[in-house]
Amino acid sequence: MKTYTAESGYVYQYYYVGKREALSGAPEAPATEFIFDVTRDRKSMFAFSVFLGSQALNAWAAAHGRALTESEQYAAAKMRLLRGFDEIGSLDLREHPRHLSIASDELETMLGELGLE
Repeated sequence: MKTYTAESGYVYQYYYVGKREALSGAPEAPATEFIFDVTRDRKSMFAFSVFLGSQALNAWAAAHGRALTESEQYAAAKMRLLRGFDEIGSLDLREHPRHLSIASDELETMLGELGLE
């Protein structure tokens, strides 16, 4: 279990559950879905999904001459999750969509912050 304090002041606890290919009917498909369990009150646990699309992965690989490793993909998903916590603010987690996507430009920015080239 890891902890993150969002810009709103809320403290989130989360852990990584796993990853899978996005279901074929999902609007984010084709993508890899990273799944995290999240709580803000230590009572209610919610599943959050972060989708890393094939288009974003292919664009990054074309720009950098190599594919992202699985660890780098996970790092991007985790960074997007934490940004999602900042975006949620004081909204009730039961009512907020718990699906986050990583666009090509976001992937480039997030991995650039980590110094990945």
